[in-house]
Amino acid sequence: MSGAVDLSVLKERAEAQRSRAAAPAPQPGVEPGAPGQAPEGASIIDVTEATFESDVVARSDQELVITLLWAGWSEPSVQLAALLQDLAVRAAGAWTLARVDVDVAPRIAQAFGAQSVPIAIALAGGQPVSAFDGRQPPEQVGAWLDEITSKMGIASPDAEPEPEPEDDPRMVAAEELLNADDLEGALTAYQAILALEPDNVEAAAMARNVEFTIRAKQHDPSILETAQPGDVDAQLAAADVLLLGQRPEQAFDRIIDVVRVSDGDDKARARTRLLELFELFDPSEPFVVSARRKLAAALY
Repeated sequence: MSGAVDLSVLKERAEAQRSRAAAPAPQPGVEPGAPGQAPEGASIIDVTEATFESDVVARSDQELVITLLWAGWSEPSVQLAALLQDLAVRAAGAWTLARVDVDVAPRIAQAFGAQSVPIAIALAGGQPVSAFDGRQPPEQVGAWLDEITSKMGIASPDAEPEPEPEDDPRMVAAEELLNADDLEGALTAYQAILALEPDNVEAAAMARNVEFTIRAKQHDPSILETAQPGDVDAQLAAADVLLLGQRPEQAFDRIIDVVRVSDGDDKARARTRLLELFELFDPSEPFVVSARRKLAAALY
């Protein structure tokens, strides 16, 4: 089952998992027991046939789950259970160890096609992504886990934390101008950064926002009431005022109405302005997604 799923798609989820508060960790060295007797802590659970769907399959949609098929009469099972338990404790909730006693839950073993124990299976996104069976040296088990967790972006408990990136003094200076309400000075500072680094995404985003704010503040708020339906410039100005007032849906709808009833250069100018305003937001914002659909309908 190794490599069945591209774990990189879960990296974002893994990062969210790392940021949550860790639950109290169980103590290492405790042998696994029957369901209901697992050590306390969210990182280690005992699973039954009744809880398998929620505790393993559904949980793996949110985090990495290492499922261990074991039996108390199998010495390799007991040894691997102890090893994985210690590793789960060290992981402090970054992933979950789900233990399945095959004598108690034989149908789970059958579902995995297990012919013997122990078997360790990594699940992510509701699917098995890697597995091994039988007795394995501790270093090999550790390497197996390291490979999986690294693909998911889960930091090793022994890894040194990455240093925080130092603030760019140019960006700090531009932000200070912005905080002092010196919009023109801030825009000049951001544009100076872009002149040297055209691919600086943060500076480009800030420059767009400042340019918009400068333009929007130049409009008389009364334009919202005085703008005539056929006056494209006035309608675009009204949209700026609405957006500056944190009313993006209304601002977008105003420009979409212009696109819908206009043609030629006016239609193209309104469309271009709307696309520029979209760039001020995360493209996944629901009101941006909705406005894009409306724009497509207005154009075609």
